[in-house]
Amino acid sequence: AFNIYAMEQAAQVYKKSNPDFNLNVVETPWPDIQTKMTTAGTAGDMSTLPDILLCQDNAFQKNVISFPDMFVDLTDSGVNYQDFGAAKVAYSVIDGKNYGVPFDNGTVVSCLRTDLIEQAGYTVKDFTDITWSQYIEMGKNVLEKTGKPMLSMQTGESDLIMIMMQSAGASLFDEDGNPHLVNNDVLKKVLSTYAELVNSGVLTQVNDWDQYIGTMTSGAVAGTINGCWILASIQTAEDQSGKWAITNLPKLDDISGATNYSNNGGSSWAVTANCKNVELAADFLAKTFAGNVEFYETILPKSGALATYIPAGQSDVYGEPQEFFGGDAIYATIIDFASKIPSNNTGVYYYEARDAVANALTNIIAGADLDSEIQNAEDTVKFNMGI
Repeated sequence: AFNIYAMEQAAQVYKKSNPDFNLNVVETPWPDIQTKMTTAGTAGDMSTLPDILLCQDNAFQKNVISFPDMFVDLTDSGVNYQDFGAAKVAYSVIDGKNYGVPFDNGTVVSCLRTDLIEQAGYTVKDFTDITWSQYIEMGKNVLEKTGKPMLSMQTGESDLIMIMMQSAGASLFDEDGNPHLVNNDVLKKVLSTYAELVNSGVLTQVNDWDQYIGTMTSGAVAGTINGCWILASIQTAEDQSGKWAITNLPKLDDISGATNYSNNGGSSWAVTANCKNVELAADFLAKTFAGNVEFYETILPKSGALATYIPAGQSDVYGEPQEFFGGDAIYATIIDFASKIPSNNTGVYYYEARDAVANALTNIIAGADLDSEIQNAEDTVKFNMGI
């Protein structure tokens, strides 16, 4: 209902001007796609790969760097990359070359239960363009007045850590791909801020994904901060229609370059070296995912697949008020947020680094020394990298 539906609809759009075009869509879970790429790249045999595949944004650089002969350079393919948010494009740029066509939107939003924050005397405007220290202070008041924490996260999960990092354009790696955890001022601020959120009661930790979703749908929290794909889960609580709103996320205090915008999740299309007609594949992507507002208008109502294609944000469909979110045109707002997200360097060992940092955070919350835990995390990443 999401990726496959979008690709099938893209084929229908393209066939209008290219009636002989035919597309075969094969459903393959992401872990299997990664395994296929690793196997093909290691063997140097790309014949098992499809013409086009969908790659997680945070894994894109690792795959291109690891297997440079697997992906087609799309820089001069006709795709207008200026029509996408710079941060989204950056995920699939390696050595100045574009290897991906951006698709779904992981723009981060701060979701708020307006009825609950109003009990503490606040409006959505009060939570807009603020810092984390302001968020925590208002969150304490909301907790006192309603008994509800502002947000929840899974214990040991690093999503919010990485959201905060990217909001300042920061990374766990330097420009050469080496771990940059020790003496990383942004990381120290992120971990100390997260610990304060937990220790103040403004953030409650749960054990798993189902419990996380349940905190929102049951009304146990006054909001959440995550990629905009979380909106679909929130809207399953039909009895809460009209009680939710979105705004941008808080920015880090006292950090140069900090913003109120970030990303969590998302993916981009890639053309593989096995493609027998690269020109056709690139033209198809350029005239659908990278060049057709009507296409994005078509897939939005059924799939909820939000574009990172900036012109789509000006369409009437994206500008329609959403009753669940108080009648606000949230989709146009999200596209605007997407255009303001800072780029960051994910690095080849992105997932290993974020896991190490998440483990450090757990210990810090339990009272461990911040600097010692960051050092341990960097040592772990270096071990995984073999350096």
